[in-house]
Amino acid sequence: MDTTIPENEIEIRAIRAQGAGGQNVNKVSSAIHLRFDISASSLPDHYKERLLKLNDNRITREGVIVIKAQQYRSQEKNREEALKRLHELIESIAQLPAKRTPTKPTRSSQKKRLDSKIHRGQIKIMRKKLLSDPAS
Repeated sequence: MDTTIPENEIEIRAIRAQGAGGQNVNKVSSAIHLRFDISASSLPDHYKERLLKLNDNRITREGVIVIKAQQYRSQEKNREEALKRLHELIESIAQLPAKRTPTKPTRSSQKKRLDSKIHRGQIKIMRKKLLSDPAS
């Protein structure tokens, strides 16, 4: 399912990138800081619920997705990367997880399990030292 997010719901700011980059790193703001407020967005309610339940360190307690992209030297490529990551995050919750159908173990598998437990117990009993008769 392809969901579209209006541009006015995404806040994008250019910031200075961290790490090595020579003389350029101190002058150019090439990294992108993307913020997306889940509760104020136009996403369907079930998407919002699943996003807020998601245990992802990019989602704050207030329900804001924060993505920082600084992989590339160009601001435009970092912007595309940040938007791509946001769309991937939303697409990941778009598909419903497959419902698990509970199953019972087969009778033969239960028997095998119990037989192996008895066998292990017998091995452990055989390891014990036998006490000699005090009468002899």
